[in-house]
Amino acid sequence: MITVQQATTLVLQNTTTFPTEIVPLQHSLHRILREDLVADRDFPPFDRVAMDGIAIHFAAFERGQRAFHIEGIQAAGAAQLVLQKTENCLEVMTGAMLPKGTDTVIRYEDLEIKDGQAHILIENIQAGQNIHAQASDRKKGEVIVTASVKISPAEIGGAATVGEPELSEARQPKIAIISTGDELVDVEEAPLPHQIRKSNVHTMAAAILSWGYPSDLYHLPDEKAAMSANLKTLLHGYDALLLSGGVSMGKFDYLPEVLEELGVVKLFHKVSQRPGKPFWFGKMENGAAVFAFPGNPVSGYMCLHRYFQPWLRKSLGLEAFEERYAVLSEDYFFKADLTYFLQVKLSYGKDGRMMASPVTGGG
Repeated sequence: MITVQQATTLVLQNTTTFPTEIVPLQHSLHRILREDLVADRDFPPFDRVAMDGIAIHFAAFERGQRAFHIEGIQAAGAAQLVLQKTENCLEVMTGAMLPKGTDTVIRYEDLEIKDGQAHILIENIQAGQNIHAQASDRKKGEVIVTASVKISPAEIGGAATVGEPELSEARQPKIAIISTGDELVDVEEAPLPHQIRKSNVHTMAAAILSWGYPSDLYHLPDEKAAMSANLKTLLHGYDALLLSGGVSMGKFDYLPEVLEELGVVKLFHKVSQRPGKPFWFGKMENGAAVFAFPGNPVSGYMCLHRYFQPWLRKSLGLEAFEERYAVLSEDYFFKADLTYFLQVKLSYGKDGRMMASPVTGGG
């Protein structure tokens, strides 16, 4: 039996690398970017009007002028206008190009417009105000999103902005989730007194989908030959196999033996932890990684997050762990000489701190 730290090290030393593929932008959410996104032009690409109002040449205001004749309107999406006389102004709309010959925008709320004249009602006007200057966000050629980022809606918007209809990304991991045991029946079935419905595989599939990755579900009976035949096919079709049950010391727990017979190198079996002590991990040379979790629901769910998620993240080029911290709401003691993963319920205290309240139970 090994420690949690030793198990973690072995898992993270046996990650895989998913190949790169080109993916349409609309199918890129939650994928891992494999190239930098670079600005193809300045952002904004011109001095951009940030408020509806008028654009003036500030020197006229500085000389004491407060009434400006309106020469025309600069609309968003229209070609840049030119102010013909420095003592005049142009009406401007948010998002429009700043008209040539102007350098300051005054919002409508600070104006009175009458008979083609704009009268400035306030004195606190600053040169250059209400203008989003060209290249103030990014200059052409600058990196706006670095490689190895998990793509969120924000990165989708960034890619569209720089004209990238397709992205170079890591291939989606192929994940199989496999239940074992003759006592299990499908969700829609009515179980006999000695049977239970499958739940672990659905819980794990939902968790993995919440991370952004699909998976396929399978079931293996407690029969060695059938188990071997099915696993042989699955080992060559997936990057990772997640098995639930069949790794303890029962008479029908054939799984560890079958896996080794099929060429999966056992890296460890049993970890000094609670829950999840019978956890089995192995890997085929240049092939699938196998995470064989105990059948206890809490054990399997804990091992999924503590071992498989870091393995998956590192395989995709991300940091293995996303750490969060909370304050334990009360002292908790356990006697066993092992690492104890305490179930907690998270909430926020009145002082804004995240609190973790222990949850006890039988699994």
